[in-house]
Amino acid sequence: MNTLDLVAQTTQELVAAGLQLPIMEAFYTIQGEGRFTGHPAYFIRLGGCDVGCVWCDVKESWEAAKWPVLSIEKIVEDALAFPGRLVVITGGEPLMYNMDPLTKLLKEHGFTTNIETSGAHPFSGDFDWVCFSPKKFKKPHPSIFAEADELKVVIYNKSDYEFAEQYAGLVNESCELRLQPEWSKAVKITAEIIDFVKNHPKWNISLQTHKFMDIP
Repeated sequence: MNTLDLVAQTTQELVAAGLQLPIMEAFYTIQGEGRFTGHPAYFIRLGGCDVGCVWCDVKESWEAAKWPVLSIEKIVEDALAFPGRLVVITGGEPLMYNMDPLTKLLKEHGFTTNIETSGAHPFSGDFDWVCFSPKKFKKPHPSIFAEADELKVVIYNKSDYEFAEQYAGLVNESCELRLQPEWSKAVKITAEIIDFVKNHPKWNISLQTHKFMDIP
């Protein structure tokens, strides 16, 4: 085995341990969706996803090998450059990776940790808020149900309401329930969602307010 192969093997082992992670992008912005809408937040978008949503607006995140692999120390160092102490870990699908080391280090530096996940892999990490957004394209791992603080279902067509109700029956009783119009169909489908929520008041509506504000 040559030196490059050894380096690649070492990187794979560090990624598998959650000590290094592929980073598609990281940026400081305003959270536009869900429970923390309007809060300043540092987003860490991990590369790699095996869910394959047809309407995904970050399909470039799917291939992990395209993105640089950074140590968790570097990831946290970059986050500390900004004044906010709310971190949102997203993807891609972040639970493809072991989130324990990164979230531990973030908390040691005073961050509140949020995750946005489809739940398609076993749950890991120490999170203050778990946004569970299940997708039809890959079933969630059962470990997510007890952890979810927020169930956010993207509404793309009429069958998604039944899908949403199915998962509302699986999460814990304190989990907040939200329906969010898929952006490309928002003009057409929002009125329908409003009617549904008015008739099913356990649900709330989540909007992608960052897109209205034209920020990342």
